[in-house]
Amino acid sequence: MMAAALAAALLLSLSLPLVAQQSDRVRTEALARRATERLQSLQREADRLASDERTLIGDLRKLELERQIKAEELRQVAAEHSQVATQLASTNAHMRQLQEEELAARPGVSARLVEIYKLGQGRYLRLLLSTSDLQQVGRASRIVGALAKIDRDRIAAHQLTLNELQTTRSALEMRNRRLEVLSGEARRAQAAAIRAAEAHADLIRDIDRRRDSNAQLAGELLGAQQKLQAALRELANGVAAVEPAVLPLGPFRGDLEWPAAGAVRFGFGRASAGRSTSSNGMEIAGEEGALAFAVHGGTVAYADTFAGFGNLVILDHGSQTFSLYGNLLDIAVKKGARIEHGQTVGTVGSSVTGPSGLYFELRVDGQTVDPLQWLRKR
Repeated sequence: MMAAALAAALLLSLSLPLVAQQSDRVRTEALARRATERLQSLQREADRLASDERTLIGDLRKLELERQIKAEELRQVAAEHSQVATQLASTNAHMRQLQEEELAARPGVSARLVEIYKLGQGRYLRLLLSTSDLQQVGRASRIVGALAKIDRDRIAAHQLTLNELQTTRSALEMRNRRLEVLSGEARRAQAAAIRAAEAHADLIRDIDRRRDSNAQLAGELLGAQQKLQAALRELANGVAAVEPAVLPLGPFRGDLEWPAAGAVRFGFGRASAGRSTSSNGMEIAGEEGALAFAVHGGTVAYADTFAGFGNLVILDHGSQTFSLYGNLLDIAVKKGARIEHGQTVGTVGSSVTGPSGLYFELRVDGQTVDPLQWLRKR
């Protein structure tokens, strides 16, 4: 009987390490699968970002060409506008000169016209009767006629030139107004092209930043995956893991499961009823007694009541990253325990605002962050 008991005890002592080792293997394999799935997701995101960047770069080249075309159009319009302005100034100067010449010549022409007018219809007869020498009469008559014709021709030419200049000026003013409109349109089109190019350049810089972040997170996750693979090889060889395998939280930004079902009652940075300051986390409405889950694997750093948070669980995910679960009705974990993502940490209780709900907070590098940027989009 005693021999049977000793045999059973020996068998139990031998089987316990095997069971623990098997449990570690299952857990490590699960973490490795999760790491692989997330790496594939990050790779798809990297491919999408690269594709978006190629499209934006192509669009930016087209916008740069469009900007250069608009700049050339503006230059041509400005040059034509300057030419028209010069022609308009020259035409106005010519018209002023003619008007000044007309004012200067007007007294003499007027005097001759008055004298001719005084002679009336019989001016040549009067001229003939007042002259004894017929030769002088003919000469005088021709002189008077020639002067009258010169004056008439001068006046007609002067008026014709003024009319032509007035027509030219009207055409130039109309052309000048049209060029002013075109110049305004060209400037606005050029400014729009510049703004569009700058917007595309900003998008490309943002994509570059996101691609760098993606590569950094993928590298961090790849390092963790390699450690997991090494741990699996050691477990396969019967070597127990010295430290529990873990996955960093950073690479799972935007892909974390929600800690509880329900709508967001108030979000990050917004004050809520019962709080005098803005919230460092968010409150998720839920039925009392509903399950609350860990969003990522970690170690329970705190599991007890805390002023302002009711029953509170804090998970330490390493590298100064923590998740907080407050206003719990019941706590299902103990301090120091290792918790996997999706594992129950407690149940939803009454919030400080009155209705039941879960308070959830994330701290990354010791700083509070908006949980909505880390949780998977619903």
